[in-house]
Amino acid sequence: MQSELRKRLLDAFTNSGEDFLSGQYLAELIGCSRTAVWKHIEELRKEGFELEAVRRKGYRIVKVPEKITANEVRLGLMTKRLGQNIHYEESVDSTQKIALQLSLDGAPEGTVVIAEEQTRGRGRMARAWFSPKYTGVWMSVILRPNLLPQKAPQLTLVTAVAVVQAIEELTSIKPEIKWPNDILINGKKITGILTELQAESDRINSVIIGIGMNVNQELEAYPEELLTIATSLRIESGNRLNRAELIRLVLAKLEHLYDLYLQEGFQPIKLLWESYAVSIGKMITARMVQGDLYGKALGITGDGVLMLEDEAGKVHFVYSADIELQ
Repeated sequence: MQSELRKRLLDAFTNSGEDFLSGQYLAELIGCSRTAVWKHIEELRKEGFELEAVRRKGYRIVKVPEKITANEVRLGLMTKRLGQNIHYEESVDSTQKIALQLSLDGAPEGTVVIAEEQTRGRGRMARAWFSPKYTGVWMSVILRPNLLPQKAPQLTLVTAVAVVQAIEELTSIKPEIKWPNDILINGKKITGILTELQAESDRINSVIIGIGMNVNQELEAYPEELLTIATSLRIESGNRLNRAELIRLVLAKLEHLYDLYLQEGFQPIKLLWESYAVSIGKMITARMVQGDLYGKALGITGDGVLMLEDEAGKVHFVYSADIELQ
C-alpha cells in the first residue's frame, strides 16, 4: 500500500511539471492525511530527491537523485505496463535471476528488475558482463506474450530497435545493431541484450529480456582487455546522462514496439531492424558450434533468422552465432 501511495504521489508531481502542489491537494488525490503526505515527502528526500516547500503553495520536485531509485524511474514514466511494477536492488548477482524468480511467483507483465550493480552479470553463452556500480543500466523486463515459443527470439530484435531509438532520441548518436543482440557505436559495444524463455511446448509462460547498457563509464574505468571492444554513451557523446530518464525512454520505446509487434507481426520490426543493422551487405564470419561460415550478410528472414550468402552463392540460414565483421 505504501508503494502504491508513493507511486500516486510521483505521478502527481510528473503531471504538474514545475507547478507547486499543496499538501491538501496531494492528500485528497492519493487518499491519505496531510501528515502522511509529509512523511512520504520526507522519504523521497532520504532517497535523494530535492523538494521545494513554500507556504500556501505546497511542494515541487526540483532535483532527482543521481542514484537510480524505483521512484525516480516512475517519475515521468510514459508507459501503461512496462515499469509500472519495479523491483529495485542496490547490488545483485544478476537481474535475470531475480526476474526469473519473480516471473515464477506470478509477477505481472511489465515488471522490471533494476540494479545499480551486477556482480555476476552475463550475456549470451554465459559470458561475463562488466557491470560497475552507479554507471550503467542493468535491468530485466518480464513479458508474457501470447505467442508460440519459436517466436520468442524475435523479441530480442524488437528490444534492440527500442534501445537504439531511445539512444538516438536522448543523445542524437546513431547506434548500429549487430545481429542478434549487440548495439554498437563506432564499432564498439554499448549494449547487450539477453532473452530467456520459460515455456511449454505450445505456449510461452514468460520471456525475460535482460538489457545491459554502458552509460556513464569513463575511459579509465574499463579493464584494458575491453578498451578496444566496449564504450559508453558518456565517452561517445561527451555528456553525463540521466540513467533514469534513459530507462524511462527505453521502456516507452519497447512498449510501443512490442504492442506493434503483437498487433501487426514481425514485418514492421524487421524493416526498422534492418535500417539500423551494421552487417547488411557486408562480409562477415558467423562463428557457430558446428563451425565457422564466411560470406555476405543479406538480411534477416521474416522470423528474424540471419541470411548469409557464401562465396559459392549458397544462402545459409543462421539461427545462432557470434558475428565478426570483416
